Amino acid sequence: MLTLLHLLSSVALLVWGTHIVRTGVMRVFGSDLRRILSASIQKKWRAFIAGVGVTALVQSSNATALLVISFVSQGLIGLAPALVILLGADVGTALMARVLTFDLSWLSPLLILFGVITFLSQKKTRVGQVGRAGIGLGLILLALQLIVISAEPITQASAVREVFSSLAGDAVLALLIGALFAMVSYSSLAAVLLTATLAATGLVPLNIALCIVIGSNLGSGFLALLSSRGQGATSRRLVLGSLLFKIIGCVLVVPWIAVLTQWLRQYSLPAAEVVIYFHVLYNLLRCILMLPLVNPMARLTTRMIAEDPAIAAQLTPRYLDSAALDTPSLALANAVRETLRLGDVVEQMLVGFNEVLQGNQQHRREVAHLKDETDMLYGAIKLYLARLPPESLSAVDSRRWAEIIDTAVNLEQAGEIIDRMTSEVSSKSLGVRKSFSLKGMEELNTLYLRLVKNLDLAMSVFLSGDIDNARRLRRAKHRFRLLNQRYSLGHVERLHHKNLQSMETSSLHMGLLADMRRLNSLFCAVAYYVLEVQDEESHSDGEVGVTN
Repeated sequence: MLTLLHLLSSVALLVWGTHIVRTGVMRVFGSDLRRILSASIQKKWRAFIAGVGVTALVQSSNATALLVISFVSQGLIGLAPALVILLGADVGTALMARVLTFDLSWLSPLLILFGVITFLSQKKTRVGQVGRAGIGLGLILLALQLIVISAEPITQASAVREVFSSLAGDAVLALLIGALFAMVSYSSLAAVLLTATLAATGLVPLNIALCIVIGSNLGSGFLALLSSRGQGATSRRLVLGSLLFKIIGCVLVVPWIAVLTQWLRQYSLPAAEVVIYFHVLYNLLRCILMLPLVNPMARLTTRMIAEDPAIAAQLTPRYLDSAALDTPSLALANAVRETLRLGDVVEQMLVGFNEVLQGNQQHRREVAHLKDETDMLYGAIKLYLARLPPESLSAVDSRRWAEIIDTAVNLEQAGEIIDRMTSEVSSKSLGVRKSFSLKGMEELNTLYLRLVKNLDLAMSVFLSGDIDNARRLRRAKHRFRLLNQRYSLGHVERLHHKNLQSMETSSLHMGLLADMRRLNSLFCAVAYYVLEVQDEESHSDGEVGVTN
């Protein structure tokens, strides 16, 4: 019992080490990896190589799948390119299994020692996160050694020998055991390593060991499919397509296992090496052969998993993927996209307000509905960002976090103002059949067009952080304020000349001017974040220059 506990704890250590490596690498290179994957989708071979490389770096095909699912669900890449990347991820996992099963026992203590010292001394820096990845890699190597050591006594147990001896010639049962290995250990790498150990001791015949390896690949696919429950249709299509590719590979290869085993036996190769290299070559050939089938597979999974109309119609966030919270750069990027969506909703509210201003009373209900959506999106963004642990954020990420929160707050407040403006126009002008003067209406239309233009520019600055656009936005804010003041004076002058329409709508008109001025300030606030960063950098450069 104690031996089994040691084995399970070694597998748990392997899974934990993989998690630490993924977290460290994603926090340092997360945005770069996202850029690599998004830039690789134009050609299949580039997407395939990107999947191999990213997975080899983060030590987890699940992490690559997380990035790809995020892209697909946000509509950034199609289902077919995403399937290509996942095929590359399967190859990357197999290649790293080969690398990590070399005798690297001497490297484990060095990585752990370097990683702990670096991480504890520089937690919030990029170097500190590299140290975190070093700790994880050292733990992976240590766990692999412990798995081999823990498995040896188990192979000597008579009960275990009887179980595995019953597998001789039963390929289907071997596939099931391999799948079970991968699902229980939460790692196809651990399953392959255990299988190699069992084959090396002669406990498992080589043909059965190869079937167990194929089964471990199926197990990882089933595990991903189970993990995708509750996610969107697009995510489930992607995971299902990856699993179907693995099933196709299994069906094509398993009938030839006996022939392959007979051919390999004549060379007297070490059984453990044969198992590991078979894992690499099987995944490489399978994934290359499946590449031409990605488009038909994308169409098939789309037909198999239809979008639920009821879910699609719900007011829900589109981009706030909870699985990305372990990777701050990815989580912040998701929050940015959701905030941009919030900006789009506010712009739709402005359009609806203008329709009501022109006399289209039926748009009042539409604006109220959009107001509910802004409340929902703001609350979702706020709670999503609150789930990011502060200690995981670098100085740059912390600033971006605050900028996203403030921008979302400003947009939510803007939604409240627009909703109130629309309600007041509906009740105080249209409801009592009082209209603005021609000049007053012209001024309000001019300010409305300026607001829409400034909101678009503000969202561009928020997304890109462009200095020149931030300066343009700041100038636009001042011009709007001056124009607003001029229109206020113009309205007072019309009152002085006893303009009846201006007198009837004076309170409403001045209230709208004040609200529009407030809206413009909320929209343009994002410019000051960018300009403050620029000023701080310039100040820092100046101090360095003086010191030098």
